[in-house]
Amino acid sequence: MLVVVSDTHAREESRLQGRTAEAVREAELVIHAGDFYREPVLDAFRSAAARFRAVYGNNDDAAIRDRVPEVRTVEYAGVRFAVTHRHRSGDTGLVMLGRGRDADAVICGHSHRPRFDDAGGLPILNPGSHAQPRGNRPAHAELTPAEGESGDGLDGRLVTPDGEPFETFRIEGAGVE
Repeated sequence: MLVVVSDTHAREESRLQGRTAEAVREAELVIHAGDFYREPVLDAFRSAAARFRAVYGNNDDAAIRDRVPEVRTVEYAGVRFAVTHRHRSGDTGLVMLGRGRDADAVICGHSHRPRFDDAGGLPILNPGSHAQPRGNRPAHAELTPAEGESGDGLDGRLVTPDGEPFETFRIEGAGVE
């Protein structure tokens, strides 16, 4: 399973609770889309996850910016993701970033609003914030390899820390190895 989190905004700990904590511990790979806030939070995620990839966000301190990139490409189960915290040109800029990295989808954070949108030519996944939802539903994303004859792809869902799935989606892959 791939777990995607973002916008923790903490000083000392990951603020993982409930299903979000379980999912991070169970995941084959965890992606954090930025805004840890302080370096001990980055370290807490690295300790909790078996495999971990991250980007920095606009609220991350210099120590975090020295350790993780602003943008990166991550591959999981035949799907290639462009990962960034935000793009000043909104969804259009995110799609252009993804296409420039030959990605199948884009992962971002920043808004604290969980959403999956595949209407713009390239799917965009924002897991929201598990720790500081700012008026939105607290959430993370869980993605598992799709089953069946349809080839590469991931079945995903947005889930609250209480374990309630509230949106499902699918991301098709191009067969990346």
